[in-house]
Amino acid sequence: MHLRGRRADGYHLIESLVAFTALGDTVAAVPSHELTLSVSGHFAENVPHGPDNLIVRAARLLAARRGATVSLVKDLPVAAGLGGGSADAAAAMRLLSRLWDVPLPRLSDTAELGADLPVCVNSVAARVEGIGEFVTELPPLPPLSVLLVNPGAMLSTAEVYAAASHPDMPPLPPLPLFQEARELAAWLQLQRNDLEDPALRLCPVVADVLATLRTGSDCLLARMSGSGSTCFGLFTTPAHAAREAERIAASNPSWWVRSTYLIE
Repeated sequence: MHLRGRRADGYHLIESLVAFTALGDTVAAVPSHELTLSVSGHFAENVPHGPDNLIVRAARLLAARRGATVSLVKDLPVAAGLGGGSADAAAAMRLLSRLWDVPLPRLSDTAELGADLPVCVNSVAARVEGIGEFVTELPPLPPLSVLLVNPGAMLSTAEVYAAASHPDMPPLPPLPLFQEARELAAWLQLQRNDLEDPALRLCPVVADVLATLRTGSDCLLARMSGSGSTCFGLFTTPAHAAREAERIAASNPSWWVRSTYLIE
């Protein structure tokens, strides 16, 4: 997550690599005369309801007066730097596009709902630039197992961006073609998350998560995801990730710990 400046309207310009895992929430939709949203799942109580919900806003952007009953099973932490809300909204848009037989909007138009929306519409690994509206699909990344750890803390993306003190940092270099996981991890090791320092000031426990991940003998790389507070560790095999998940969950029972893998 490289910050590359700030527009006159206050939005930060970014350069970022975004990838998707098999782990996620579940979105479903069926026809109805009006648009309604029901939310269940482990983190349902943290999801905003009403017209400000991102799924509702995305549906209205797609077709302002159409109806559907949309259900969300929220199993990812909220305000956790995972882009879960944007991925849910993008999934809802794809579902409703088929249900209503209307085309998806241009990716640049979805950026008004949030920087993560455009890349989540396609849900394939991509380089993201601008305020999120410029999405360049990448060649398939090598297979990687991923361990996600959240300490049970919510972080406001707006507050993390506001606390960033260096808005114009060096750019993200071109991505080479990676043959294996270790090559990708080594390249990522040379890059930054410019939101990590402000996130650590706002939520110091994130440093504990990173330190815990980095003590794992098989962890290729540990970084904060997006604006936090979730962190990820990269592993070469599912067995390595699962073993670390058991170790971390056993010593930190209040943390949210999940092992998964990258999808193309």
